Amino acid sequence: MKNGTGKKLTGRVPPEAIRTMTLQRLPADLLQRFAAIDDLTGTLSDAMDKLGLAGAIPACVLAPTLPLKRLLGQAVTVRNVERTESPTHSAASGKGKMGEHEAYNLAEPGDVVVIEGLTGVSNMGGQSATLAHRSQCAGAVIDGSFRDPDASRGLGFPIWSRGVTPITGKWRLETVEINGRVRIAGVSVNAGDLVAADEAGVVFVPFVHAAAVLAEAEKIDQGDRRQKSDIQAGIDLATLAATQYK
Repeated sequence: MKNGTGKKLTGRVPPEAIRTMTLQRLPADLLQRFAAIDDLTGTLSDAMDKLGLAGAIPACVLAPTLPLKRLLGQAVTVRNVERTESPTHSAASGKGKMGEHEAYNLAEPGDVVVIEGLTGVSNMGGQSATLAHRSQCAGAVIDGSFRDPDASRGLGFPIWSRGVTPITGKWRLETVEINGRVRIAGVSVNAGDLVAADEAGVVFVPFVHAAAVLAEAEKIDQGDRRQKSDIQAGIDLATLAATQYK
């Protein structure tokens, strides 16, 4: 079976587990404007607060492997659950049920892999990260653990997660859905939503609110730039405190 882009599906998950083959795309100029924001996740978090939206997750919950990296792209989603049989039984059967490779297969360059997974076992290993990187995914956000951090770091492929583990997920988890809705650290995320991440954490911006969040974020960003300029210019503290920047 081929997907909407003409790619052959991997067969790692049943076709009915793939909720959408292709994502609705945000305009390139809108993504460029998001990328121009200085304090990316902090500004987006503030903008979403003003709009009554929840989507920010701090780095103390999902920590980055490459703190100096920034990430911005649309989500391709994976939902993993715990297998019902024991790891011993699963290993004896020789049948793995991890299907995150299908997300890489469906991804377009710049997309972000977003995995609702298990903590303490690997939802993405070194070979998997290498394949995601080869598919030109920008990085990954995992509500769970991953392993072989040297592989992803060596590629410059950033991952935000709950931590690293040596324990394989091959015999312990099953991928039940690709490009559907996932829940990441309490935040609901749909395939195609905007993902922003940096050293401070991760922010998910719903696709339908992207333009409104950007408009608010640009106002905040411009105010921050003016305030930084005034501080550097030596404006006295009383004047700074009395000035409405954002």
